[in-house]
Amino acid sequence: MSADAMRRNARKHLFVMTRFKTIVVLFWLLVGTVAATAAEPKHDLYLAAAINRNYVVGSKLVTVSGLFKRVADGAYAHLGLNFLYIFNVAVDPRDAGAFYLASLNGVLVSKDGGLNWRIGTSWDATEAKDVCVDRNAPDTVYLALPDGVMVSVDRGATWQRRESGLPERGKYTQAVEVDRTKAGRVFAGCESGIYVTDNGARTWRRLFASQTTITDIQQSPHYPKLWLATSQNDGVLVSRDGGMSWKKFAEVPSAEAHYNVAFDATNPRRFAISSWSYGVTVSEDGGTTFTQRNDGLPEGHRAFRVGIDPDSGRLLAGIYQEALYVSDDFGRTWRKEGLEGSTIHNFAFIPRAGK
Repeated sequence: MSADAMRRNARKHLFVMTRFKTIVVLFWLLVGTVAATAAEPKHDLYLAAAINRNYVVGSKLVTVSGLFKRVADGAYAHLGLNFLYIFNVAVDPRDAGAFYLASLNGVLVSKDGGLNWRIGTSWDATEAKDVCVDRNAPDTVYLALPDGVMVSVDRGATWQRRESGLPERGKYTQAVEVDRTKAGRVFAGCESGIYVTDNGARTWRRLFASQTTITDIQQSPHYPKLWLATSQNDGVLVSRDGGMSWKKFAEVPSAEAHYNVAFDATNPRRFAISSWSYGVTVSEDGGTTFTQRNDGLPEGHRAFRVGIDPDSGRLLAGIYQEALYVSDDFGRTWRKEGLEGSTIHNFAFIPRAGK
C-alpha cells in the first residue's frame, strides 16, 4: 500500500471513530436526559406532623412540629410555625403557594408558600380536623370542626357556618372531601354517619347512618364513582355509585378503629388503610382480598396514617411517635425514612406548578 493510501485510510478511520464517539456521547446524554425527566417527581410531599415523643408540658425538650416538605430522600424541611397540632393541609389548585392548614387554632392561611401565616377563623372555630379546597370552584374552602362545618367562598378571608341538614347532636365532623367532578358536591364524615351536599353546603343529607365517627373519606383517582371511607367501629366502607350507597368490606375487621385510606394513583386496584390495632392493611385487587403488612414496622405497628406517592406508588406509613416508614413493594418490606418521634396526621401530595 502506498503512503498516500495509508494516509487516506488513517483519515477515514479517524473520521469514523470521531463520528462513533460523538454518537455514543449524544446517546448517553439523551438517555441521561430521559432518565432525569422520568425520575423528576410531579408532586411535592407535605406532611402535617407533631414531633412530640416524650414531650410533656413544661419539659425542656425542644421539638419542631407543624408543616414539613420533602426536599430529598429522607430529608424533610420544616415550614412556618412550630405548632404541635396541625391535622391536614390543602392547597389552592391555581396557586401552589396558597396553603390552608386545619389546626388546633382553626384555619391557618398562607399566600406566600408558607413564609407567613395568619389565623383565618375566629374564636368560635377551633380544633379544625380537616380542610379541603373545591378544585372546580377554588375560591371555596370547606372546614371540618368538632361542632359542624364552615365554608369560605373568598379564599379563607371570611367564614360562615353551613350546617342545615346536619343533626343538632351528632355533627362532630372528622373529614370533608370535595367530589372532583362537580363543584359544590362535598362529603362530610361525622360521628353520626356520612353526609353529602350538592349545593356548596347550603343543605346536607345523610347517606350512611353510623353510631361511630367516620374518620376519613376519599375518592378514587381512577374511577370518580368509587369512594372509600374509614370509621371507628363500622370498619371500612365502599361506595361504587358516587357515594349514594355504602356497604362494609366484610373481609376487614371492624372491632377497632381505622384512621384513613389512601388510593394508589399508579395502580387502580391498590389501596391501603391505617389502624392503631391492625397496622397497615392493603388490597391489591380492588378490595376483593386484604392483607395486613406490618413486617418491618416497630412492635405494635400503630399506624396513625398511610399515604401513597402518586408518582411512584411508594407506600408511606406514619407510626405513632416512632417515625415515617416507606415501602417500595407495597408493604412487603419497610424502611425508616426520618421524622423520628413523630405523629404524622396527614400526607398531602401537591402537584408542582406546570406539571
